[in-house]
Amino acid sequence: MEWIQQIINGISLGSIYALIALGYTMVYGIIKLINFAHGDVFMVGSFIGFYSITAFGLGFFPALLLSMVACAAFGVLIERIAYKRLRNATRIAALITAIGVSLLIEYGVIYVRGAQPEAYPDVVPNISFDLFGAQISSQSILILSVSVILMIILQLIVHKTKIGKAMRAVSHDVDAAKLMGINVDNTISATFAIGSALAGAAGVIFGVYYTKIEPLMGVIPGLKAFVAAVLGGIGIIPGAMVGGLVLGVVETVVSGLGFSLWRDAAAFIILILILIFRPNGIFGKNTREKV
Repeated sequence: MEWIQQIINGISLGSIYALIALGYTMVYGIIKLINFAHGDVFMVGSFIGFYSITAFGLGFFPALLLSMVACAAFGVLIERIAYKRLRNATRIAALITAIGVSLLIEYGVIYVRGAQPEAYPDVVPNISFDLFGAQISSQSILILSVSVILMIILQLIVHKTKIGKAMRAVSHDVDAAKLMGINVDNTISATFAIGSALAGAAGVIFGVYYTKIEPLMGVIPGLKAFVAAVLGGIGIIPGAMVGGLVLGVVETVVSGLGFSLWRDAAAFIILILILIFRPNGIFGKNTREKV
């Protein structure tokens, strides 16, 4: 029964990675940018949720919604200030800018509030339920439920709405999308807003689940979410979901085998293996570049 427990824990952790990975993969799918500041948007979302609960007395769901809205606006601000002028720049210039934005956010937060960690308030009752001998906490059920609902909403937005069709068109061919009258700038901003909102939600969920947050908390989960996006096939939304869940389960299984110190290394070993043997990811397809 211990393995059922580990798999449940892995799915809960993996759903957090999946929410962050969706932002990576959406931005890459649209403008081919690896937004390394995305993990720090996740951190900002966690702190917004923290202060919403402690300073304004909000409950879990109002804090979650406020964090998502604030992070959506923050993501658009980052895109308009830092990335918009680099649309036609080289990829290495955009990548270095993303790293710079990441460091600016991290140390900007430290400058404003200090580097001390905070204990996340206990806003969700932690009740355990028995399932075939495994103990499932109410927090795990809540995390999984919220993550699944947000992923379903994202799928509906991408496939059933006008902005979703515009995102798919821009992702397929920017020039053809312009000719069809699609506002590419607004579409890219909407992509950043949706991806950042999901990262903000992941930040609040992470805080509730792990009960400790600090200004550099976005570094490792951000990198692991990037690994999840690459594992599933970066630029492919279902791939980010599956990659996140697989990564979470692998980490908890490694810990369950008694190698908890290797759980972070496992993620990067997966990244190396996937780049060697299947660089396009699980859902990616080999494409030939025309000369």
